[in-house]
Amino acid sequence: MIKVIKSVLPIAEAIQRLLHPHAEVVIHDIKKNQIIAIYHPFSKRRVGDSSLLSQEEMDRLEDCIGPYEKINWDGKKLKSVSSVIRDEKGKVVAMMCINLDISKLEKMADFIAQFISRDQFIPQPEPLFKDDWQEKINKYINHYLHEQHLTLETLNRKEKKELIEHLHKIGAFTGKNAALYIAQIIGVSRATIYNYLSDIENAE
Repeated sequence: MIKVIKSVLPIAEAIQRLLHPHAEVVIHDIKKNQIIAIYHPFSKRRVGDSSLLSQEEMDRLEDCIGPYEKINWDGKKLKSVSSVIRDEKGKVVAMMCINLDISKLEKMADFIAQFISRDQFIPQPEPLFKDDWQEKINKYINHYLHEQHLTLETLNRKEKKELIEHLHKIGAFTGKNAALYIAQIIGVSRATIYNYLSDIENAE
């Protein structure tokens, strides 16, 4: 086994350990066209099996390929990526392939999608939300943040002031205790809200 290939074996094993038990890492010797190492094999392949690769094809590949989709022998979907390994002269001598079993993640994604699907929601009942000013403020704030590509957790002082100015402009402060409620959401004091509102009104 040439030195450059031997040097990547600990890396391959480390990746497999990190992603265990959902990953298989395979090392191919391109010159021998053979699998020379495989960590946590779940694809029914073994050391010594043919790599089914050719030197000529490898020379045309980018150093990192993927991620791409594969189907395992048992029908489970794999998310895979391959990394070309070159010697000191730049010649392709090996390839490391990482196969990640995402079948369980897909099932979880399907479950979550079904659970939160908007298809099962009815429109908000008007009698329940007609006077719910808090719900309206929640929508105002989240709509603004979405449009501006912001999140509450990362708002800086300037962005908070701009949000307050926007809420004032659309009339979000008309409800009783609205200033206190908005202050709690944004993470500032009620006094800060009033100071900003005073600055806005004076500027007008």
